[in-house]
Amino acid sequence: MESSARERSRRWALRVARVVLTALAIFALLWSGGLAWFAEASREASDRPGLVTEAIVVPTGGSGRLEEGMRLLEEGLAQVLFVTGVGEGVEREELRERHDPALWACCVELGYEAEDTEANAREAAAWMESRAFTSLRLVTSGYHMLRAMMEFRSAMPNATLVAHPVFPEHVKVEHWWRYRGTAALIASEFTKYLWALARRTLGIGLRRRTRLVTRCALRSARSPSIPGE
Repeated sequence: MESSARERSRRWALRVARVVLTALAIFALLWSGGLAWFAEASREASDRPGLVTEAIVVPTGGSGRLEEGMRLLEEGLAQVLFVTGVGEGVEREELRERHDPALWACCVELGYEAEDTEANAREAAAWMESRAFTSLRLVTSGYHMLRAMMEFRSAMPNATLVAHPVFPEHVKVEHWWRYRGTAALIASEFTKYLWALARRTLGIGLRRRTRLVTRCALRSARSPSIPGE
């Protein structure tokens, strides 16, 4: 009798193990397929490179973003450039030297409140509303673009958004799986994208919408800070 009970328990444990392993295998397969799609999508260039928008928005945090934003501004593709997520106390002189001081003074503004991508979107939305703008070009890293566009669309559902990815040299998007650093970066960003998608779809952990006080300063000699890469 005792032996029969042990046998039933063993068989039940084996069935549970098979179900768990099967579920893990399916999850791994789906995650791997999604990662491959995400990596390929992260390589796409802007589909509207010449479209003029009212603003260019650059979230801080990645190499080459601000330089590309300034280049687009110099080419006349927007009236003003807004940098969201600027850290307090960052010196501005080095960056000023690399760009046209007149353009810098008249047409670049800073936002200091955002600390992540969701907050970047909300800060940019508050700034866009304050300027009565309805279109923007979002300049961020290619691997960050899908998540950033999702957050910005959520924050500004009625605005026209143009994706303008940049591709830092140290991120090897071609054959990305061969480079440990790039593979880890893309896998991490894909996981963040899935979590952001779950939040938006299921309402998990959505932050209370609070009024952001967007401290945007015109780029002048009196401004104490600049964004850093």
